[in-house]
Amino acid sequence: MKTFPASQLIINPDGSAFHLHLRPEFLADKIILVGDQDRVDMVATLFDEGSVECDVRSREFHTITGRYQGKRITCISTGIGTDNCDIVMNEIDALANIDFSTRTEREVPRHLEIVRIGTTGAMQEDILLGSFLVSQKSIGFDGVLAFYKNRDKVSDLAFEQALVDFIHYPAQAARPYVVNADPELVERIARDDMQRGCTIAANGFYGPQGRVLRVDLAVPDINERISEFRYNGQRITNYEMEGSCIAGMSLHMGHKAMTVCCVIAQRKAEAANTDYKPRILELIKTVLNRF
Repeated sequence: MKTFPASQLIINPDGSAFHLHLRPEFLADKIILVGDQDRVDMVATLFDEGSVECDVRSREFHTITGRYQGKRITCISTGIGTDNCDIVMNEIDALANIDFSTRTEREVPRHLEIVRIGTTGAMQEDILLGSFLVSQKSIGFDGVLAFYKNRDKVSDLAFEQALVDFIHYPAQAARPYVVNADPELVERIARDDMQRGCTIAANGFYGPQGRVLRVDLAVPDINERISEFRYNGQRITNYEMEGSCIAGMSLHMGHKAMTVCCVIAQRKAEAANTDYKPRILELIKTVLNRF
């Protein structure tokens, strides 16, 4: 049985996880991850009256646990980026599967269901602003998964190689990894009224997503190549910034995970919608009802 010294698993004096400041008893089996701290409040406004168990803020991490139509749910903000998601995924798994009093791994593993709700930019002309898009595959440009053993076992290596070859991926950058979302969770949430696709999780908002301001890109036509890429009938549909780490770490840890986003930018049409909160609220309600 694994044990975890203080330098590996940092526990706060109140018995909470180091960054999240969340205690084990406040973690539900169903977890919604959002980027924005304020979006946690948006989710919690839909919880059953009087059901909120905790409301904890620490840095960019905001957590509320409550009930929606009787279902116990924890909503956590991750902030922006897969580096933050590495923290969140490890700490929620620790809260679920490590006994904080003895610092030992629990004998019976606890399996979580995790849905990330976010915003995204579409890479294909037929994906409309305001539509809901589920990431059946997440493509990590971030490199996080390479720091963990058996990275290749949870990755679609053939898809990965085809993508690297086609888009002239920069040799100095971390090699992309391609991870599948949990198929049962995708079917439950997406049903027949959400689009599905392959999503890049970029490790930045500007250059890593092909945006150019004052510094030129290493591969100037990378977005054109990404939008033209095809592999076994699959195409890359959109960019976001967190889903790959969530999908990859969930597979390593034995949890179910998926990402669903509201499209707020159309990269091909060079259009964007900044008044997207009503659609995000509709997406949150849909996920809560199907979760």
